[in-house]
Amino acid sequence: MTARDLSLFETGARLQMSESIDLTIQSLLAYGPEHDHWVVAWSGGKDSSATLTLLTWLIDSGKVPAPQRLTVLYADTRQELPPLAVAAQEIMECLTERNIAHRTVRAPLEQRFLPYILGRGVPPPNNNTLRWCTRQIKVDPMTAAIAEVLGDGTALVITGVRQGESAIRDRRIEMSCSKDGAECGQGWYQQALPESKGVRGRIATLAPLLHWRVCHVWEWLRYWAPKQEFGEWPTEIIADAYGGDEAEEINARTGCIACPLAQEEKALQAVLAMPRWAWLEPLTGLKAVYRELRAPRSRIRKSGAERLKDGSIAKNPQRMGPITLEARSAALEQILAIQAECNRLRPLAMPEFSILDAEEEACIRRLIAANTWPEKWDGTEPRADQFLPITVYSNGAEQHDMFGLEE
Repeated sequence: MTARDLSLFETGARLQMSESIDLTIQSLLAYGPEHDHWVVAWSGGKDSSATLTLLTWLIDSGKVPAPQRLTVLYADTRQELPPLAVAAQEIMECLTERNIAHRTVRAPLEQRFLPYILGRGVPPPNNNTLRWCTRQIKVDPMTAAIAEVLGDGTALVITGVRQGESAIRDRRIEMSCSKDGAECGQGWYQQALPESKGVRGRIATLAPLLHWRVCHVWEWLRYWAPKQEFGEWPTEIIADAYGGDEAEEINARTGCIACPLAQEEKALQAVLAMPRWAWLEPLTGLKAVYRELRAPRSRIRKSGAERLKDGSIAKNPQRMGPITLEARSAALEQILAIQAECNRLRPLAMPEFSILDAEEEACIRRLIAANTWPEKWDGTEPRADQFLPITVYSNGAEQHDMFGLEE
């Protein structure tokens, strides 16, 4: 077997940048003409930004025929690292100059990350039992936006999914990449998103950078895309969010600022190491705020007396639940103080930074004042760090505290 015979993902054969671009062109030529409307699902991260800017250049240069309609949807979680947020804003300005239709997609106000936690009292997400954030603040809003721009028609949704970015994602791709006859080298093409409510059967998806090596993503963002001949895109700033000149070596993955799901804040620490972004140092205090909101002293719990409609005992009858009103109010003030300190240190050339804008802050205060709780909770439950004299098990058995029994 020669090097040319090896598949894209076998060791030995290493794609060159020009080959990666050629394969992307092939995938777009193979599947693009089947769809009049292309929708770019753009998160603002490195892979989706490379996809968006490359696609635009390929169309402008005539290497790929333009679709009848092109729409760019930016998923704004309101929790992005500042360099990514700044880059996204500048890229959208470039899209406007090019007369490319685009819109910002956000979750409904009360469903956004901090309003949901501080206003409704839902604890910060974790990797075990309560990972609600990605779907709620990114996937569901994007799905709804795609359904809206589709109207009564169909579309090809273009994503920045790339092999090697996530082990879990890679396994999913390996199980489905041959769907509809597509090979990995042609992009991950699927004719439907089975879990997408409202768009089922009306969209196909294509990941034209699926085969790109991470070094090619960085090469495009740093050196190719910023050049006038490739579109003069402001993409160097994206490398800041991943570690600047060391981005490829660090290979940090970004998520929310001080993401509660991350063990290490590699991306944030990489940003803080650069003088341009050192003023964001107060953001390191967010981790402690989220940890406190998950602590028993900040939450309420079921007493064990609750029964289901059929009279049976709940699976976890004394489970911990929402955040107390007092803990929510305290966390709100702490987060606003962190935001204020960042802006106090912020260079004048930088735009004002907000973790919470005025609308979100007002929403949180309104929900707290209205004594708002998640479904099946009303705030009368005991605090989670309060001693309960009776332990109730899921089979209905009760264990009384021998020292607390009445004689």
